[in-house]
Amino acid sequence: MELLRFATAGSVDDGKSTLIGRLLYDSKAIFEDQLEAVERVSSQRGDEYTDLALLTDGLRAEREQGITIDVAYRYFATPARKFIIADTPGHIQYTRNMVTGNSTADLTIVLVDARLGIVEQTRRHAFLASLLRVPHLLVCVNKMDLVDYDQGVFDAIREEFTTFASRLEVADMTFIPISALKGDNVVQRSANMPWYEGASLLHHLEQVYIASDRNLIDPRFPVQWVVRPQASNLPDYRGYAGRIEGGVFRPGDEVMVLPSGLTTTVAGIDTFDGPLDEAFASMSVTLRLSDDIDISRGDMICRPHNRPTVGQDLDAMVCWMTDRPIQVGDFLALKHSTRWVRAVVRDIHYRLDVNTLHRDETATTLGLNDVGRVSLRVTQPLFYDSYRRNRQTGSFILATEDNNVTAGAGMLHGPD
Repeated sequence: MELLRFATAGSVDDGKSTLIGRLLYDSKAIFEDQLEAVERVSSQRGDEYTDLALLTDGLRAEREQGITIDVAYRYFATPARKFIIADTPGHIQYTRNMVTGNSTADLTIVLVDARLGIVEQTRRHAFLASLLRVPHLLVCVNKMDLVDYDQGVFDAIREEFTTFASRLEVADMTFIPISALKGDNVVQRSANMPWYEGASLLHHLEQVYIASDRNLIDPRFPVQWVVRPQASNLPDYRGYAGRIEGGVFRPGDEVMVLPSGLTTTVAGIDTFDGPLDEAFASMSVTLRLSDDIDISRGDMICRPHNRPTVGQDLDAMVCWMTDRPIQVGDFLALKHSTRWVRAVVRDIHYRLDVNTLHRDETATTLGLNDVGRVSLRVTQPLFYDSYRRNRQTGSFILATEDNNVTAGAGMLHGPD
């Protein structure tokens, strides 16, 4: 069954957690004891209704303050598709959490409060979803019950958001008017908005086409583990395990191993369930090659005539995620795919104001939640594509060398 990963985004109190709770509740995806616990906490807090946001706001501080702080992941399925939900915070100080939740998303739901319209955080999160190259953007105008289900309010917000989004790179954008609290247009079409002729939220999530979002053109296989079983019945077995991050591999294909540049052919593709005739992006497999080549973790298997960029000088957009600012001359650990290297910051070209899209070229540092363009030099060559072309081989994380804390996330520029 096909899997869809989606994330929520939007301003504080737009109803992100309530929407996810409503989606889980109306689709019968929660257990009775979970619902009883939510009802009990809602009663203890004096709420007049069952606060479905508590299904995702799991931290004590979140429940006490009524806000989302960390990314909460929830899993559910319908007969049409499986889903992984990332409920992300709306506060500006938790932008790094929003980036984390959307970094692997196929679709982002941006919520807009029908009473308030487009606000600063709406623009901020829409831009970040665009920067992270999330293929599908779903704009849900929430709390329509509080504006008497007025079509004029919905149309005005749609027009304003469309005008703003014209400055972004958004491949697919859809608008749905909803009420997460009442359940209008969440799982079932609402009788309160007969003027809306589109699908409900769940129906859209079930039907949105994501098969073409994966890069099936550029074969990329970062080696994660060299498999050498000790079993006596497999004395000569040598396989290379990992996840395919682009393209398609088949037995008999000619391949090249980087950084050595040696070529061979694929002898077989193994999985836990048996051999395959072909494997494609996002599948975890073990490749067997026809020749014994010195291959280790961090190497890249590709096609001889379709190779990634190989280089040590990197140009990237970086989202900084820690309190200590990044500046020229800093040394960091960098993880790209399955490869760890050391990196030094050579230049900070500009800091980007994600609200106005203005570039501050006088900036010399990036602070917590800042986004900017940075040049890095790494100690060993990386095998990468531009983030625009491949989100997996075009991204990396930065960590502090002293305590290995994740400090930043980067999106590489390069040949498309």
